[in-house]
Amino acid sequence: MRAIKFGWEWLACAGGLVIASPLFLICWFVIRRDGGPMLYAHERVGRHGRPFKCLKFRTMVVDADRRLQELLASDPDAAAEWAAYQKLRNDPRVTPFGRFLRRTRLDEIPQFINVLRGEMALIGPRPVTAEELARYGRLRRLYKSVRPGITGLWQVSGGNSISYDERVALETHYIRDWSLGLDIIIVGRTIREVLFHHTGV
Repeated sequence: MRAIKFGWEWLACAGGLVIASPLFLICWFVIRRDGGPMLYAHERVGRHGRPFKCLKFRTMVVDADRRLQELLASDPDAAAEWAAYQKLRNDPRVTPFGRFLRRTRLDEIPQFINVLRGEMALIGPRPVTAEELARYGRLRRLYKSVRPGITGLWQVSGGNSISYDERVALETHYIRDWSLGLDIIIVGRTIREVLFHHTGV
């Protein structure tokens, strides 16, 4: 069954890259106007704990990391939100075009490349940093037993609107109770989220 999962996801992502090729041209033109790169590669933890570069269309300003540290140091509310979710709902570092890419989830299209490389799955727990993985506690080994996914149970069950502990519970539930039927449900819900631009994902 796992081989079937890998096979259909690989073919889906290969086809998706062909269909999305015009988007890469548009993003190259729009995103690079500030002089920065089109793609953003952030190190995440993969299967068996192997680090890999998770790809996205760049949605933030060029000096985003520096601005984040300044914001967290000066804004207690933002620091508390970051500590709870590892995300900011109204992140001032995100560009106008980046907000569109995130809202439609088109910023994750380059992760199809990660799937073709065997670093990610189409469906699975979201890739985390080494720092975030520590929050999984004794469940870290379970998380590292599978490839992280572009979409998954957490995204279609509330996303950023739920706490990180709830996220961990959903991700581990997916790993333990995985089935092709569950993947089909997640794909359907993901399509719904993208079409209706739900901001919780």
